Amino acid sequence: MIGLDDTIVSIALPTIGRAFHASISGLQWIADGYTLVLATLVIFGGATADRFGRRRVFRAGLAIFTAASALCSLAPDLGWLIACRVLQAVGGCMLNPAAVSIIASVFPNRADRARAIAVWVGMFGLGMALGPTLGGVLIAAVGWRGIFWANVPVGLCGIALTSMFVPESRASGARRPDSVAQVLVIVILGALVYAIIEGAYTDWRAATIRGFFIAAGVASAVLVTWELRRKEPLIDLRRFRDRSFIAAVMIGVSAFADLGGFLFLTTLYLQDVRGCSAIDAGLQLLPTAAAMALCPSVATWVAGVTGSPRLPLLVGGLTLMLSTYLMAQLSGSTGETRLLVTFGLFGVGMGLVNSQISVAAVAGMPASQAGLASGIASTSRQVGQALGVAVSGSLLTAKAHGIMHSFTLASPLAWHLLFWCASAVVIAGLLTTRPRARHAMARAPRRWRLPAQGDPAPESAFPRDPADS
Repeated sequence: MIGLDDTIVSIALPTIGRAFHASISGLQWIADGYTLVLATLVIFGGATADRFGRRRVFRAGLAIFTAASALCSLAPDLGWLIACRVLQAVGGCMLNPAAVSIIASVFPNRADRARAIAVWVGMFGLGMALGPTLGGVLIAAVGWRGIFWANVPVGLCGIALTSMFVPESRASGARRPDSVAQVLVIVILGALVYAIIEGAYTDWRAATIRGFFIAAGVASAVLVTWELRRKEPLIDLRRFRDRSFIAAVMIGVSAFADLGGFLFLTTLYLQDVRGCSAIDAGLQLLPTAAAMALCPSVATWVAGVTGSPRLPLLVGGLTLMLSTYLMAQLSGSTGETRLLVTFGLFGVGMGLVNSQISVAAVAGMPASQAGLASGIASTSRQVGQALGVAVSGSLLTAKAHGIMHSFTLASPLAWHLLFWCASAVVIAGLLTTRPRARHAMARAPRRWRLPAQGDPAPESAFPRDPADS
């Protein structure tokens, strides 16, 4: 449900825009109202679950998300819809981190836990991949409000099943809340995204817009100073000393900026330039969905054989570069075959890259820091998606001066930006941990080494606190 909502709304944006007579900036806020809040609160949601109980927080998140989905379906105007999307994200930030912690506590055996997390990650990725296609079907059947109605029965079933089957658990030593850092993160991302979106609609040189950019910069400086002095920071900046971790964050932001921009631009292109219905547009994106669902398994296998996520990241980044370059050449008369191949290439690139972001993030980290590193990597995905929608839509607004005037003339600039984001994935992929890390692990004392295939796996080698997994 959470993965689905990351992408399903994109296919409905043209329909919602026509219903509410929304500008491009209004459509951007429908998407970014969700991803932006999710990005700023996801780490806080994980810490809250560890402190107050994972089942309790998970169930509360489901309730908020389900209620907010129902309210989205009833929204009378654009402002109410954006507000309800923000409320959706508040519920969503409690779900993903709590879910991983619940799995870790329910499956203390390392092998069982790995299989359970693989299923969970697979379902999340499948939801993201199927979002545009399923959204097109629902819009054709019941209208754009149907994409939010679908969450209500799923959420209610989730609440019931959580109450019946999920045991309560807490971290043995939950970190203290870092409220100052949380507020600063909200200010940074909120001010930055607002300035990018509204600056294109008005004037980036306006005093108000400059003020928001300056506020984001000042808040960033204050955040760094504050976090370096904290014993238990919200974002441990010392982790950024690791080359692979920096690369993983860079990949997460860049790749998901591509995804956010791709979904935003292609849905407008398919429905407002080519005249496709919502269901036809969803079916056109089916090659993207299929590739995003299938390629993570291939990437995981290749990374296992080579001992490093580098090769899947490089191939995925190059494929994203090729697809965004081809999409910059699209026009209203582009052939169907070329269109499907281009969309499929984008799905292949995203599928190869997405599965390896967390792997790259934890590659050089001690086991006790793996959870934090993975959480920051997940946050980078949401930040990238929010910025991708904000920047690509703003370039379109600034160039087209209207919701769809001269789309094919205005969109190449946005696609070129996404091309450079894809090239950043390639550059960052070169910085990931080399295969020699595998040999270093082999030389490590046996009690600290992860069991290879065929090795006995004594329980004493596992982390005692499931939250450390």
